[in-house]
Amino acid sequence: MDPRALPPRLVIDPSLPPDISIQLRSSPHVLRMARTGRQMGSSFNPVLLLVLPALLMMIWAMTGTSGAIVAALGMSLIGLLRWMAVDSTNRAAKKRLRLASEYAAAYVLPEDLDHPCQMLLRRAQDAVDAILNSQVNRAGLIDTIDNRVTLPEEVWQIAQRLAKLSSMHAEHGRLIPRDLPTGMEDAFKPYTTALDAAWTSLSRRVRHLEKYAKQVVKADKVFHAHRRLEALAARTPDYQQLIAETVHDEQARTHIRELSDQAAHVRKLFEESIFQARQAAGELIRAPLP
Repeated sequence: MDPRALPPRLVIDPSLPPDISIQLRSSPHVLRMARTGRQMGSSFNPVLLLVLPALLMMIWAMTGTSGAIVAALGMSLIGLLRWMAVDSTNRAAKKRLRLASEYAAAYVLPEDLDHPCQMLLRRAQDAVDAILNSQVNRAGLIDTIDNRVTLPEEVWQIAQRLAKLSSMHAEHGRLIPRDLPTGMEDAFKPYTTALDAAWTSLSRRVRHLEKYAKQVVKADKVFHAHRRLEALAARTPDYQQLIAETVHDEQARTHIRELSDQAAHVRKLFEESIFQARQAAGELIRAPLP
């Protein structure tokens, strides 16, 4: 499957306390229940009110009073243990549901977005993943905007606005008739234009993220080559000696000069790629979401 066709992941407000964030992230199905207003079902099974007495009467008829008493005690113990286990699980699930309801505004589910907005959010998440997982980021070479803090916040801001835009898209589709009466088109146009403007702004924001990611990936490739060249650079005297011993004078001087210049050239490429990545990051700072 094309990665670009994958739905976005759950987005949680990065400013939440870590323990709350972990609990919300661990139970996406509970978040969906909270979003739709569903409640946890009861752990009590009324069928037991009919089945247990009937089973006890059958045991009494077959074994007498003492057998029925022992069976009753055994089934009561089993029932109690089962109820305690189920009740404990149910209480934990209800606690997570209450937490999900309390923090309903602190997360965005894929289902909160229409399909175009889902795809745009996924692009933003993929771009941020590429940046954070890069070698140059891990080495601290491009972290001019504190990527670990700034980029999750950027995705959260985009996700929030896409959720609102999706909701307004749906409302707009319900309210605007397909066949507008003649002369009424202009009356509805400002509302459509407002939605289009919001979409254009968010799309531009995601393209900024993708541009930053593209420059980081480019810097990563040069960084990889640069590190390998540094390993070779340590052996430069050996290569120069080999050339001097085996190649005629004029050719030797040319090859030795090339060996000396090559490391400087790759270093320059690396510095340029880092500079371009930082410039792309700067565009995010200069154009923050309102």
